[in-house]
Amino acid sequence: MTRPFRVWLTGVLLAGATVVTAQRPFPAPTPTAPAAALIDTLDRQGERWVDETFKRMTLDDKVGQLFMTSIDSMYLASDTDRFDALVEQIKTLKVGGIIAFGGSERAPSVLLNNTYGTVTLGQPFAVASTLNRLQDASAIPLLNAADFETGVAFRIAGATGFPRAMAFGAAGDEQLAFEAARITAREGRALGIHLNFAPVADVNNNARNPVINTRAFGEVPAAVGALNAAYIRGLKAGGMLSTLKHFPGHGDTDVDSHIGLPVITHPRERLDAIELPSFRAGIAAGADAIMTAHIQLPALDSGEFSPATLSRPIITGLLRDELKFPGLVVTDAMTMDAVSRRLTPGEAAVRAVQAGNDLILQSPDDAQAIAAVKAAVTAGQIPVAQVDASVRRILRTKARLGLHRSKRVSLDELPAHVGGREHAKVAREVSQRSVTLLKDDRNQVPLRVPREAAVLYLSVLDYPSGWRIASPSRTVIPELRQRWPSVTAIELSDRATPSEIDLVRATALRYDAIVVSVFVRASSGSGRMDLAPAVSRLLQDLARSTANTPKPFVTMFFGNPYVPMFIPELPAVLLTYDFYDLAEASAVRALAGEASIGGRLPITLPGFFDAGFGLVR
Repeated sequence: MTRPFRVWLTGVLLAGATVVTAQRPFPAPTPTAPAAALIDTLDRQGERWVDETFKRMTLDDKVGQLFMTSIDSMYLASDTDRFDALVEQIKTLKVGGIIAFGGSERAPSVLLNNTYGTVTLGQPFAVASTLNRLQDASAIPLLNAADFETGVAFRIAGATGFPRAMAFGAAGDEQLAFEAARITAREGRALGIHLNFAPVADVNNNARNPVINTRAFGEVPAAVGALNAAYIRGLKAGGMLSTLKHFPGHGDTDVDSHIGLPVITHPRERLDAIELPSFRAGIAAGADAIMTAHIQLPALDSGEFSPATLSRPIITGLLRDELKFPGLVVTDAMTMDAVSRRLTPGEAAVRAVQAGNDLILQSPDDAQAIAAVKAAVTAGQIPVAQVDASVRRILRTKARLGLHRSKRVSLDELPAHVGGREHAKVAREVSQRSVTLLKDDRNQVPLRVPREAAVLYLSVLDYPSGWRIASPSRTVIPELRQRWPSVTAIELSDRATPSEIDLVRATALRYDAIVVSVFVRASSGSGRMDLAPAVSRLLQDLARSTANTPKPFVTMFFGNPYVPMFIPELPAVLLTYDFYDLAEASAVRALAGEASIGGRLPITLPGFFDAGFGLVR
């Protein structure tokens, strides 16, 4: 290990969540930032607004505050059925908040050639305008949220995008996590978003985890907790609320809760040692909210169907009473199959409130769910006092954000806060410092071939569908050609035919160097996270056939960092933990020797490399 990373990792192992690292100079928040740092104590005006608002509220008003509905961040005219429906949810159902996603587009539902992607990014002016108009329609200010795990660009075009959390773990610098969060907060607040469903506090220690994976900072509990704490402080400095997720820990599962119910059978002692420390660190750092997970933990609740989201022993017993968490408790999306396959929207919402959740996120049917909760309160199945306590937490949160004074954002000021060169500079530093060199058996990194060399580039995909906003190799190929103009680029995936694979195998040795990029997703809802066996065999064959030649053979991995375990023959391996243009550009710069390489594994690759390993260039 290099000394700074060794000091950092040793510190987190010895000191738990309390770590001090060297501070890097970054630009201070500008005085024109859209929101001041969050306050934890309300002034008299805020307290008076909470009390007066609460006194005027009917049961309909109170129950509505417990629900957050969703919007796409695409342009939405006021004179449309969709906008009318949203206003109806606000005025009639009285929902308390909005979760903003990116965009989507229609695609044909076909077999055999279904490679169409439907996910797109939203537009900054569009989402800000829609949220302003919905705020105008709401008597009580709306609490707006989004998944900005990798920055606002995770959902919104033109904003700043940061690498996935595991890249921060590889970089091992809390100040970078703080600064990325502060920038995310500044940009998000400029759009009218108040609550970030981040950071991910899960400790990813299962190589087959299909839903957390690179979304986690790593697998060392203390290191994850330290980065969580830094991220929370950064969001707070930028005026945005933080959310620890997915309580009590979704890191050791091999089932995606979007399509099934994961069951974690570990005893309580193991949960205390591995899963819970990062949540404790986040709570100590002042986390504003915690998202509960659709996972079953028999050691905490032995009920036949009691995922944490619906479990009173876990939410009220463990989180509230034992861990003393005072903030908002929010469910994961109630549309996910882990819950929605078993319960109606009304049944699920009632059980979630009974368990102790304050906010119900994205019910499949808000009207049905709200009616069921109201009926349960009227029937005494949900105590009125519990609803009142949740409503007061929500109102106090809105007052902490200053929404009782101003709930709209300025569209004119938006371009000064969202995106820009200074923000992008921080993202580039995180990305470059996270690049990890796992192997270089033949001493071929950086790539030492002349500019006129003939380079074979293989873009190797898990499967070709669903890449709508992250087309693989769209940056690697032009970046390689800037340095080595004679690049032949070929894409391979599970759709590659035997003859295509044989052609690559037969011609590869004619080139002066072989560079491979492997793109494997751990994608929510896909149920897939591997390369096709025939493609893996091709890479193994190329490793063997180049072993006794001077030809460089280097493989760069994007996304799932556990994949190298399944192709151990590869002689040179670089990890980036991410997709998109930033990761691709960083990898090529490292490959070309234009940037130092110093990232360290924040996870263990069982049987191969321990957490903390990484070669230095």
